[in-house]
Amino acid sequence: MNCKVEKSKIKGIIDCPSNKSYTHRGIFLASLAGNNSKVDNVLFSADTKATIEACKKFGAIIEVKESSIIVKESINLASKVSEINTENSGTTIRIAIGIASLFSKEITLTGDESLQKRPMQPLLDALSSIGAKCSSTDGKPPVKIQGSVLGGQITIPGNLSSQFISSLLITAPLTKNGINLTIEGDLVSKPYLDATIATMRKFGVSVQTLIPYKKYNITPQIYKNTTFNVPIDFSSLALLLSFTVLNGEDIVIKGSMGNLPQGDEAFIDFLEQLGVSVIIDNNEIKIKSPEKLKGGRFDLRNSPDLLPPLAILSLITSKPIEIVNVKHARLKETDRIAIIARELPKIGIIVEEKEDGLILKSSGNLTGAKLNSENDHRLFMAFCIAGTFIGNCVVTDSKSVEVSYPNFIEEMNRLGAKIEII
Repeated sequence: MNCKVEKSKIKGIIDCPSNKSYTHRGIFLASLAGNNSKVDNVLFSADTKATIEACKKFGAIIEVKESSIIVKESINLASKVSEINTENSGTTIRIAIGIASLFSKEITLTGDESLQKRPMQPLLDALSSIGAKCSSTDGKPPVKIQGSVLGGQITIPGNLSSQFISSLLITAPLTKNGINLTIEGDLVSKPYLDATIATMRKFGVSVQTLIPYKKYNITPQIYKNTTFNVPIDFSSLALLLSFTVLNGEDIVIKGSMGNLPQGDEAFIDFLEQLGVSVIIDNNEIKIKSPEKLKGGRFDLRNSPDLLPPLAILSLITSKPIEIVNVKHARLKETDRIAIIARELPKIGIIVEEKEDGLILKSSGNLTGAKLNSENDHRLFMAFCIAGTFIGNCVVTDSKSVEVSYPNFIEEMNRLGAKIEII
């Protein structure tokens, strides 16, 4: 389904969605701990539901209560799971691949058409080096995993995805010998690794950092039951803040930030660099924005999900926005660099595509157009936000928001946006 988007102004109060990454990690670790472990403030989206279903397939007994899940019984390494479909969720399949290596029987992990294009080979090679039998379709799903791994020394490249490393860290304490992990090259999306380690700590497991983002040691340990509270999602917050900058300052965004690390928190610094004043008080966020933003150079090595909300702010910058060090955004649900470079010129943005980023500036001649989001949730939301600034736009693939922000359209319209499913 597509959406017709008209020029509109917004005002009111909105709650920021819960964090998708921490929801994934909380569900997996609660499922490994069991014993009535609880995750509060859960984001229930297509991706996180895929994680719940994966854990159930692994043998966990999970009860859903309003905005929480309770794990009555933990993942059972003797369960008879043979195949897990993780739909469109890259986080789900990559962490599940690690857990599957603990099982002695073969497990097939797959997903939808988009997920079957995403790379898994570095993770499969790492698990093979400690005893797993792994096979795949050219390094992509569906993949077959058979353990059980005992642990040992692992070396893995860090330039494609931090999710590979998160999967190994989560799996490591459940191996007989633990894992000594070496990351080769420069790790991308470092804060997501920090998020994994912080969540593991909440469930009673420690990771010894020998050299940050390079060498880690994880000894055999047991995940302990706890109650884990998921903070707001700074990836979604970035979209809401871009929406507010473009379409109305009379917005209050509410939500508890917590004290867990999030790389996308950098978006607040980016806004201030652009000339936007961000006011945070008692779990409420407001902004004051100039008519024209300053432009500037932004390094997204550690926060690739900020690419779409940052790119659309070029609609009102007086100088170009240059986005660098985000080549790994080409390996998300889509090649986000290529799609932004293809679509935003349709509405009057001048875009120069680089291998690892983009340079964007307004032509001064903005116009409505049909924007193809390629079924990518973050691109769909960013294109809709741009459409409410320009008017007379159509944005494709509205169902994609179920991945991370299921009530996005409803919430934006409640604030005064004009987004109609057609």
